[in-house]
Amino acid sequence: MSLSPKILLALVFGILFGLFVGEIAAPLKVVGDAFIQLLQMTVLPYIMFSLITNLGRLSYQQAKTLAVKVGSLLLLLWGIALILVFTIPLAFPSWESASFFSTTLVQGIQDVDFLELYIPANPFYSLANNIVPAVVLFSVLVGVALIGIEAKDALIDNLTVLVSALSRVTHFVIRLTPIGIFAIAASTAGTMSIEEFGRLQVFLVTYVMASLLVTFWILPGLVTALTPLTYREVVGLTKDALITAFATGNLFVVLPILTEKSQELLRNHGMGESQSLVGVIVPVSFNFPNTGKVLTLSFILFAAWFSDTPVTLAQYPTFAASGLISFFANLNVAVPFLLDLLQIPADMFHLFVVSSVVNSRFGTLIAAMHTVVLALVGTYAISGQWEISFQRLLRYALVTVVLTAVTIGGTRGYFAYALENEYHKDEIIAGMQMLRNPVPATVHDSPPPAFELPGDARGSRLERIREDGSIRVGYLADQLPFAYFNAAGDLVGFDVEMAHTLARELDARLEFVPVVFDEVAECLNSGYCDIVMSGLGITTKRAQEMAFSTPYLEGTLSFMVRDHRRGDFNSREAVQGLDAPRIALPNLPYFVEWIRTYLPQAQIVLLSSWPEFFEREQEEDLDAMLTAAEIGSAWSLMFPEYTVVVPHPDIVRLPAAYAMPRGDHELVNFVNSWIELKKRDGTIESLYDHWILGKTAVRKQPRWSVIRDLLHWVE
Repeated sequence: MSLSPKILLALVFGILFGLFVGEIAAPLKVVGDAFIQLLQMTVLPYIMFSLITNLGRLSYQQAKTLAVKVGSLLLLLWGIALILVFTIPLAFPSWESASFFSTTLVQGIQDVDFLELYIPANPFYSLANNIVPAVVLFSVLVGVALIGIEAKDALIDNLTVLVSALSRVTHFVIRLTPIGIFAIAASTAGTMSIEEFGRLQVFLVTYVMASLLVTFWILPGLVTALTPLTYREVVGLTKDALITAFATGNLFVVLPILTEKSQELLRNHGMGESQSLVGVIVPVSFNFPNTGKVLTLSFILFAAWFSDTPVTLAQYPTFAASGLISFFANLNVAVPFLLDLLQIPADMFHLFVVSSVVNSRFGTLIAAMHTVVLALVGTYAISGQWEISFQRLLRYALVTVVLTAVTIGGTRGYFAYALENEYHKDEIIAGMQMLRNPVPATVHDSPPPAFELPGDARGSRLERIREDGSIRVGYLADQLPFAYFNAAGDLVGFDVEMAHTLARELDARLEFVPVVFDEVAECLNSGYCDIVMSGLGITTKRAQEMAFSTPYLEGTLSFMVRDHRRGDFNSREAVQGLDAPRIALPNLPYFVEWIRTYLPQAQIVLLSSWPEFFEREQEEDLDAMLTAAEIGSAWSLMFPEYTVVVPHPDIVRLPAAYAMPRGDHELVNFVNSWIELKKRDGTIESLYDHWILGKTAVRKQPRWSVIRDLLHWVE
């Protein structure tokens, strides 16, 4: 059995095995990772020496002619492919989603160092750090420099031997492909959720449809628009090579067939004297990214959509340029590089490897037709016999636009019918429970009477808590995810659970009482409550009115906006360029002063609570709400049409602490020591993971599997 059917069988059996055993297949991910690293091991050295040897063998005249004529055609094909890449995301369905707070929100966007990316000051550093564009540029420059050196044959012969050795290593690794594909497919099928399977289908379908469009119209149609050749001739004479390329998934093996068929077409049209050019164009073009490779860039945009990682229009030029140069190397090197460049989760590469078993064949199909186009149109261009007819070009462009629109629109329509996108994450946060067993507590939803304080009101609350055996904690309602009522009517949240922990360790009865933003100091100092625990930020004005503990975490100021307004608020330049935006914010002096300084042209709308923003946003045409990113992210789960953005590079941290009566040093010192203990014993970290990051928000259920859910062999 040849390698191709082995790979397909490995894929099928891997998926079946993963579905059969479920999460038991998860350890196979290690085998898949090892296979991927083996694939990447020799690629960059191979590409470097291969480029040097192939370019070094050319003459100056060949290099010049190919660079000008065939190079221009190659740029045209790349441009067409890039336009299609940027169009493909239009086929992706609208996927309503939201997520808990992520630390990536507050990580500064790394500026791309174009000098380091493209100019190899130290080629060995570029090799060691997988900087693909720099390695390619170095190889091209060395290869071109060899053209003018007479005593180059010995070096090229030696490098050719090295390329052959690297190629043998690569072929050995490729023989392991069935094992690697089985491991990746099994671990992915055993651990990936049903929703994720549905979303992966989006890339498979869109890439296949785009591949068929490119192979059977865009590329052969361009030949008919620029040469006397007909569509029937181009597709008819090359169909055997196209089928072979698709079946084997290997462009290299069909290069002789493509060369022969292209020369036959040229002879049939009286171009026999120029057919030898095909023998130069085909092997040289093999070293440059083909249209199939460029179309693979669409996976990067799919990965961004899949992982809810925004890729802005401003990033497209860098993405396109880096992608083209990166694809001089192997896809297994280029894709991880591009994922890292756009700060898309690296785990997306595993999906690429799984999907490439199918998509690589369609990519090879495109590559075969791409080679034919370069050979035919390139020969006509070099011979000066191509035909530029604006009427034919206009007809070709119109048909291409119509077919592309039909393909994209039809694919999106299929997804709208075939994929379910029922949103459930609001139920997740509404159904969250305490991570640890709570202590018995009394929760007031309306203000109870205040404690009767001593006449001088200077007694320590800590002493009173010890004497009475009870502690009264103030909470801000709707302060997700710090304090809020869940779907069952229970008061829950990060600080609510911290209050239960405090009461347990004080061996005191716990009582929760409601407070409001602008009355916190009065509630504390009057004896209404002993401490307020609801994600309060420390501000200068608040610090004058009440005492604060040491911070137990930091919040980040952010804007909460509708999804389509993300680009208006994600940078300092964008925000400050807005004309009189209406910004909602809580009635807190610190927030008001900050927004007036940062955005003086803003119209300020004061809120009494967070839910008020969602009630008033449409009626009063509010543009955004200023809030902590941790709070805004939680609210976005309830209202997924909104998202949280931090205007980079202006990352403003706001320490959160617990508020206590002014002058009560004994209670403050005790709470400070207690917070330090909770940091060191992991309590705060575990609660942060649960309530802020949502890592344990849903009790993880074992993935459906035959062995568990049908055969009941395991629990």
